[in-house]
This record gives sequence, C-alpha cells and structure tokens, in this order.
Amino acid sequence: MYKIFSVCFFIVNLYANCFSQNTGRTVFNFNDNWKFAQADLKGAQSTSFDDRTWRVLQLPHDWSIEGPFGANHLTTNQGGALPTGIGWYRKTFNLPPTAKDKKVYIEFDGIYRNSQVWINGHYLGKRPFGYNAFRYELTPFLLTKNNIIAVKVDNSEQPNTRWYSGSGIYRNVRLVVTGAVAIDYHGVFVSTPKVTENLAEVKVQTTLRNTTNQQSDLAIRQSIVDNTGKILVSKQESFSLLKDSLQNFTQNLTLQQPQLWTLDRPYLYQVKTEILQKNQVIDTQLSPLGIRTFKFDQATGFYLNGVPTKILGVCQHHDLGALGAAVNVRAMERQLEILKAMGCNGIRMSHNPPASELLDLCDRMGFIVMDEAFDMWKKKKSKKDYGQYFEEWHARDLEAMVKRDRNHPSIFVWSIGNEIREQFDSTGRTYAKELAGIVKKFDTTRPITSALTENEPDKNHIFQSGALDVLGFNYKHEAYSEFPKRFPNHSIIATETASALETRGQYDTPKAAVQLWPKDSKSPLVEGNADWTAPAYDFAAAYWGTTHEESWKAVKNAPHVAGLYVWTGFDYLGEPHPYGYPARSSYFGIIDLAGFPKDVYYMYQSEWTQKPVLHLLPHWNWKAGQTVEVWTYYNQADEVELFVNNKSQGIRKKGKDEFHVSWKVPFEEGVLKIISRKAGKEVLSKEVFTAGKAQKIRLIADRKAISADGLDLSFVTVEITDEKGNIVPDANHLVQFSVEGKGNLVGVDNGYQASLESFKAPYRSAYHGKCLAILQATKEVGKIKLKASAEGLESSEIEIVTK
Repeated sequence: MYKIFSVCFFIVNLYANCFSQNTGRTVFNFNDNWKFAQADLKGAQSTSFDDRTWRVLQLPHDWSIEGPFGANHLTTNQGGALPTGIGWYRKTFNLPPTAKDKKVYIEFDGIYRNSQVWINGHYLGKRPFGYNAFRYELTPFLLTKNNIIAVKVDNSEQPNTRWYSGSGIYRNVRLVVTGAVAIDYHGVFVSTPKVTENLAEVKVQTTLRNTTNQQSDLAIRQSIVDNTGKILVSKQESFSLLKDSLQNFTQNLTLQQPQLWTLDRPYLYQVKTEILQKNQVIDTQLSPLGIRTFKFDQATGFYLNGVPTKILGVCQHHDLGALGAAVNVRAMERQLEILKAMGCNGIRMSHNPPASELLDLCDRMGFIVMDEAFDMWKKKKSKKDYGQYFEEWHARDLEAMVKRDRNHPSIFVWSIGNEIREQFDSTGRTYAKELAGIVKKFDTTRPITSALTENEPDKNHIFQSGALDVLGFNYKHEAYSEFPKRFPNHSIIATETASALETRGQYDTPKAAVQLWPKDSKSPLVEGNADWTAPAYDFAAAYWGTTHEESWKAVKNAPHVAGLYVWTGFDYLGEPHPYGYPARSSYFGIIDLAGFPKDVYYMYQSEWTQKPVLHLLPHWNWKAGQTVEVWTYYNQADEVELFVNNKSQGIRKKGKDEFHVSWKVPFEEGVLKIISRKAGKEVLSKEVFTAGKAQKIRLIADRKAISADGLDLSFVTVEITDEKGNIVPDANHLVQFSVEGKGNLVGVDNGYQASLESFKAPYRSAYHGKCLAILQATKEVGKIKLKASAEGLESSEIEIVTK
C-alpha cells in the first residue's frame, strides 16, 4: 500500500506541476516527494534498497542549515560552523503517457557537491563542482513503472570553500521530455548586434540535436514576443538536419521601435523558438530578450544605452540567511528589493554561478550583473577546494555557466576568477587565455574580467595575458587615481571594495581614523569586542579593506572607474572575520543576515538615490550625562540641525567628500530630533525617543498576502517595544513562536553574528530589540496565524492570507 500510494501521489503531483511549451517538449517540476537520509550508506543506488524509513521532503534542500552550530565541525566557523558530510536522495516515479517514444532527461540546477546520480541502478555520472547546472539522459534505462533515481551528495571533504556552501540538492530539479529531434540543452543564444533608436537587429543561434538515424526535413520559426504575449516579428526557414548530428542554425530578425531595457524600466521581450516537422511543432523554447547597448570607456566609465551610468553594486554570496543555500525565489527577491531601495543597481555573483532564478529576477528588476565562474583555479585557497578538480573540469564548468546564462540581459560582464593565485606566476597567462577563449567561443557580446588583487602591471600575469577586456581590482582604493597611468587604454572597475565591519545596533564610541581589525595579516586581534561584535558606526574594517565612506569616496571621485561592487550587500554565513568561534557569519554586509539594514545602508541611500533621506543614529538610551556621538546621513538638503529635548545642538553642513555630519552631546532622557533644510525650508525631520521598559511585541509582515504554492514566504519582523511603541534597544527577550493554519515556520534569525540558536527552532532571542520569523505557505488556500510570546511581555498575533 505504501508503494502504491507514493507512486499515485507522485503522478498526481507530476501532472499538476508540468509545463508544456505547445507540443513536443514537456517540463515537469521534479522537486516533490524525494526521500532523504544523511548518512554514508552502501548500496543506496540499488533499486532493491529499503528506504521506507527515510525522511520525505521537497527540494530545494540544504541539510547543513538544519544542523546545530559547533566548534568541532570540519567546516570551521569560516564555513559557518555547521555540519556537512554525506547525504542520499531517492525518488520513485512513473512516466507520464506523454513520454512514450520520447527522450527523457533530468536537469539539476545545482548540487553541493561531488554529486553522483543513478537511474534504476545504472550510473549516470559525477559532478564535483557544486554551482553549475547539468543534465543526464534517462531514456535507455527507464522502466514502464516504478523508476528509481538515486543521488549521492558528498560534502564530507572539508574545508572546501571560504564561506558557507550548504549541502545537498539545493537548487531546482526538472524532468524534461522531448522528441528525438529537439533543441539542444541551453541550445538557443539570443543577441542584439545592432540597436538604434528606431530598430534592433536580433540574432538567434540555435543548436539542434538529431538522435535518430534518419535525416530530418524541418523548419525553424523564430518569433519576438512582447511582454503581453503578442507576437511582433516572426521568421521561418526550412532546412535538413543530418542523422545522428548536432547542428547550428542562425536567423536574424529586425524589431522596429524597440523598447529598451533600462535600470528603471527593464523591459523584457521573449524569443520563441519553434521547430516544425510537416507543419507540426515538435519542440519549443522561450528565451529572454532585453534590448540594450553598453560600453566601458577607459576615461569616463560605463554607458548604458548611451547614458553615463555609474555601477553602484554589491557582491552577494548565495546563501539566504536562515534558509541556508536552498533556493527560494521570494527570499532572493526580498534581498534585491532591499538593495534596490538603497539605490543599488548592480550585483556581482560571488564567487560562483548563481541560481538561474536570481538572474531572472535581476533581468526583471534591473541590475547590472557580473557573472563569476571561479574562486580559484588550480592553486588552492582551502585544503579540499575546487583546485583539485580544476584541471579536469574547468572547461566543462565554464562552458556550462556561459551557455546557461548568456541570454540574460542583466549580465554585462563575465568574470573568470576572483583573487586568483596564478596572477603571481606565468601559469596565470596560460589559464587566463584559455578561459577567455572558452567564454568567447560561446559569447562574444560581453567583456571578460577577473577580480585582481595585484595592481602593479609588471607583477600581474593575468593582466599580462591580455585576455581581459575590463580590469577588475579588489581593494587598495588609494591606487585608483594612478590606474590611468599604470594601465593606459584599459577600462577599470572596482570589483570588490570596503570589507568594513559592523554589527547592527552596536554603538561603540567612534574613532577619528579608520581602525583595522587586526592591523595586518600577521598580528593578533587586540581591538575587537568581548561579545564578538563590531561597531555600527562606520570606522572599523578588515586589514585589507577600509570603511564604506572611504571606499565610496575613492570611486565617486574617479571618473575612469566604471563603478564598484561593495563587499557585501548582505551579511552571509561563514567568514566571520575578525573573530573565531562562536562567531559564524560575516560582518561585512550593509544589511544584516536577517535582512535588517545597518546604519550605513542610509549613507549609500543618501548617495545613490534621488529620494530625500534623513537617518539619525544611535538610539537614545544611555546613562545620564554620558557623552554620545550622534551621526546623521542626509541628502536633498543644505544643512541639518540637531535638537535634544527641543534645545538646539547646532547646525551642520557636509563638506566636500563628507557623507555624514556629527555632534557630541551629553545624554539626557527624552527625544533626539533632527531637521534637514534646503534654502531655509524643512525637507525632513526624524525623532528618536528614549525607550522605557519593554512591554509589548510588535509583528510587521513584509507581505500579508502570499501565494498558496508551497514556496512563497512572508518575512515577519518582531520588535520589542515599550508602552508607547518605541523599540527597546537593549531588549534580548527569548521570543517563542507558534503557527496555525496553512503555513509553517521555516526560519528564524536576529542578525547577531555570534548567535548559536538554530535557524529552524520555534524561538529566537531578540537582538537590539528585533528578530525575524519566516513563514512559508502550504499548497492550500487559507490563513496562517503567527503568535509570538515572551516572558514578561504582551504577546502578539498576525494573520497572513494565502491565495
């Protein structure tokens, strides 16, 4: 009965989640009803293996994020101090009727790492790299019913990365059914060789695969579709496809009066590719099309559609905080929304190919993306990292990234590596030329860069290779002004800046000069805090970096630097420099791990947006008479004036290359108020009140209505307030959560980098008065009720509707 139920349930689910592109190709969501065991098991690939006791779950899945933090995990705190090991996944399924006499493939978007896959006991292959998409053909080994696919994931070799990787099948999986003649895997490449105000020439290159032993007489039809689904241009050509062959075909279309893809209005068309045989469509594929022009200029920076545009970007690792590495579209969208509101217009995918869904979001929301392939080449950075596989796998892995991602209009530059150690010896020239050649083989429309650390030309062999179209440099901002002399006739971008250190709400007394924690790579940390925090004021940084203000000033005043990617947009799991355990996540983010902006967020917002900004820090709960340094970030104003209990503390104006103003004032209980003015007229005002005793819990959902699709999320901010609604800045109450209705609690966080509470627990301690609860909808329409309670506080409830 158990087996019959499982198969029937799968078939219902399979049909409910299929997507058919007209006829010929059917794509099934293959994420549901996998069985999982975290163990090194013998024979689990066999069809006779007994998996009845295994856990049933839905992909994407990251088992590491579910584990406890620990000082003894092999990942160390640099990898997030979470467990890894070996895991097995198995799934039993029947084929739908549409698969009869067809080709059947399984497509994995990413498995971390060293995955091995079997179908019905037949070995399909291994992929060491954890970040690339790949597929296997299942057709020769399929049964009429009860097919079993087994996946072994081996993330036991540690450390193998310099940050948190996650473990498991952490990206989406699909079952794809096609005819024997079909478009090849990632076989459509769309480009725009000519764009003017009046027309766009669209070039579509299609790779077709004929697996039959007969020549096929076919037609290929390409259509440009607008964002309402209307076909604007269509072209059809006939041809013959040789037996048992892989052949390329090119068609050119002209679109009149194109709508351009811009950062503010990222208009998206689609190219519909159809293969016809005897006037019947036998395969279809849709590809994104964003029409834009861009160039990097060695003297004046970057231009998008002919408009000078400073790239205002951030670097992002792939984890999603409390959700770990498991891909969730809404979680990624929320991150991008927060960054967009800051004025960010660019994302550097650090330091590996991202989830394709993240690129879809960047296409739709308007970001300038640097897509990056590798963190290392053959020379290792971690004991068990990709360097051991680089020689054998780099060509296949780089090809896979470029072919998968090349249709995304958000991608403007390819990066072949980050801080590669081969830049210091002659092998850097050889590898750089080879890797650039691989990229150019599959895409000549975008420049190639590498994030370099050595900015002396005669010492950098990757630069000397001549393979880079744009030179990317990490840190060493003092040298930016020298680059036109050092690298004449080369375009420049700051691929990584800052590495400043902040903990949200931790207001240590500011220092006049930049503080490096520690002062260099050989010195012990003597600065730091006993509670593993860093100051929220922008004055501390890693020894290789500087503050946010200093790095932005250097880029802002260098017109030849096309822009920057700040390290980092969000805090991420792992690399908690400068601390050891129990610190387990980074301090570099402009936004903390829970998604709460740190104060420096408003510095960037005041510089990178045109909307009026006025932000006041710190909180206003101190000891009577204590001298407190008050900072304000502002824009769209000539001056700001500070008041304490309606007594003016003076007017301040920003000087050249200043991004905040400050006062030193003695604390007295009451209200801190700031007013910004332009030409004598008030622009904005803000107040910060002295908070009283903690009394209540306030719940604020980012969205109170979400989709009942089993995936969508509502992020609920939990605030500890006094009776008047002021957040209590030192509140650290343990908040207990309970959920009723059509949803589940899937993550909790508070942004504190040294918290060892589980991300999956039904409770979380507040940190500086705040924490976060993440709710996920089931597939049933209804309501989710979240209740939050804590000892000594009035509890609170919030209701989320699932549609």
